[in-house]
Amino acid sequence: MTVSIIIPCHNESGNLGTLYTRIRAVMEQTSEPWEIICVNDGSSDDTLLQLIALHSRDQRIKIIDLSRNFGKEAALTAGLDATLSDAAIPLDADLQDPPELIPELLAQWRKGFDVVNAVRLSRKGESWLKRASAHVFYRVINRMSEVEIPPDTGDFRLLSRSVLDALQALPERRRFMKGLFAWVGFRSTNIYYHREPRHSGRTTWNYWQLWNFAVEGITSFSQVPLQLAAYLGFLVSLLAFLYAIWLIISTIAYGNPVKGYPSIMVTLLFLSGVQLMALGVIGEYLGRIYEESKQRPVYLVKQAWGIVNTPNTIQADDHK
Repeated sequence: MTVSIIIPCHNESGNLGTLYTRIRAVMEQTSEPWEIICVNDGSSDDTLLQLIALHSRDQRIKIIDLSRNFGKEAALTAGLDATLSDAAIPLDADLQDPPELIPELLAQWRKGFDVVNAVRLSRKGESWLKRASAHVFYRVINRMSEVEIPPDTGDFRLLSRSVLDALQALPERRRFMKGLFAWVGFRSTNIYYHREPRHSGRTTWNYWQLWNFAVEGITSFSQVPLQLAAYLGFLVSLLAFLYAIWLIISTIAYGNPVKGYPSIMVTLLFLSGVQLMALGVIGEYLGRIYEESKQRPVYLVKQAWGIVNTPNTIQADDHK
């Protein structure tokens, strides 16, 4: 049985040498044939050149070069689509998720588990705000979603062939992979580890991107925001109705004195804010429908080294 290690790469030139050395040392201790599929996601440094050099040294290093930066979810999808192995292990290139855990993942796979999640006990090298926001995100999305997404679990996990086939059957374009891994189901288990700081370089994720990523996850797997917008509308309508009744009673009992300008402005601004918020929630879901309706591919492959089955290839003659 063969194992593919899927590594999305975006400006990771400072990590690739150490990453390859550690993976090779780990995998040579196992009894499984293996390969590494690296997906160059529009890197602006010499990541691609380093990957080509590694491929020339070791043919087990396969490369997919995307036509531009499509984002990590798309790059991960490209790697998973390309593998023909019996199992795949997504792994970040920054070495925060240690390759030395791969034998534990394989051991659980041999016991019959289709999904083996690597759950983080701690997150070294990250600010308290990022750790706290990640903790809150997993708890919030699991309250809102019908599918339970394993808390404190990134993309680092093992996926069996059955799971890979199921993921390839999902047609959606805007992909929240952590949710999709959970949605397909299958028999799963967990292993636990302490996440290390980045080996080299700085993360390209900022808080705005993380916020958008969280919104993407919630809107992909929950309709609760739409329901909350509706409930808020009903609540405001109820309050307005009760206020109207109070005004009628007050007018009959005490006459009709002119109300103050500030109270009118506060009411108008509050109602306008509620309407804009509800429209924003609706727009978020409408935008997803619009993106899906265009039926664009998740990614485009410019070149590939060592891989035959590369969907969405735009220059087939460039295959090595």
